[in-house]
Amino acid sequence: MDAVSIVSELTLPNLSHLEELFSDEGGAGGPVRSPGWQSSVSPQGLTVTLIADYTFPARAWVPSAAIVALLGEFRVAAGAARTTISRLARRGVLEGSRQGRFSSYRLTSLAAEDLWSGGSSIAAFTTRPDAWDGWWTLIAFSVPEAESTRRRALRTALRWRGFAPLYDAVWVSPHPLTPKGRTEVADLARGAVSVFRARQENLETEANRNPVEAWDLSGIAGHYRTFVSRWSSLLPRIEAGDVTGAEAVRARTEVMHAYRHFPILDPLLPIGLLPPDWPRSQAREVCVAVYDGLAQPAQDHVRAVAGRLSEGPHPDIRAHTIAGMSTGVDDG
Repeated sequence: MDAVSIVSELTLPNLSHLEELFSDEGGAGGPVRSPGWQSSVSPQGLTVTLIADYTFPARAWVPSAAIVALLGEFRVAAGAARTTISRLARRGVLEGSRQGRFSSYRLTSLAAEDLWSGGSSIAAFTTRPDAWDGWWTLIAFSVPEAESTRRRALRTALRWRGFAPLYDAVWVSPHPLTPKGRTEVADLARGAVSVFRARQENLETEANRNPVEAWDLSGIAGHYRTFVSRWSSLLPRIEAGDVTGAEAVRARTEVMHAYRHFPILDPLLPIGLLPPDWPRSQAREVCVAVYDGLAQPAQDHVRAVAGRLSEGPHPDIRAHTIAGMSTGVDDG
């Protein structure tokens, strides 16, 4: 795209902590809540989701007027939408360009790389082999009370990697800590951390606590079942081709917003440690059926909005799928 750069790429915050962008706080106009949402999402998170959903992995340009119009379909006022776009540009998440009287935005290369990595992890969630050697990973850390921001960031990072607090400062996971995870944890804890691999020794006493109890399994299963109930009801209409236009875009965005929380909620405990009929696989099947099933009508709508509010068609705007992201494949 021949254009004059408006916003240069800035130093980007660590977007691996996805809750920073997708939290319910701090967005222009407050959190967005439209019918069918299981929880609210900040306008900044919604904007990033919309752009990423239809520009990965090529970082296609999207007319700013189209972004404002698409956000309007989620009940974000035009003024709040423009403010949100500006804030994301200042944060180095978006970069802008101008061609004639039209301005456009896309993800910066750093933001796209980090979000694609996070999105691929979500897409591949539950597809790993269910094998376990019986060893637990324990992380013990000490972060001073005065450094509450770092302590919160460390706990968020641990939850994202499937850990849960067995005790206040002792977190546990059935999976080894990856090299990237080691670096991240060491950086956030700054030396006040120890990592162990160990087997549990059962004590013949009521005080014995199974590591599985670190997770609220009934609560996690409840979230899965609520998700399945909410979204499976839409499948007959999707199969009949009755979900199109703005409704298709909203449904894809909402289902992914709801599903993206499961990698934090569910540590992918081995099936042998879980209750029977664990609903993890069913939730993934429903998410894929909705998200991938609506890719074409949603793409058609986003292209139509972009074409209506700028000059020429936008064939580079393409909807990716969970199936494609889970294998790192460009669906276009």
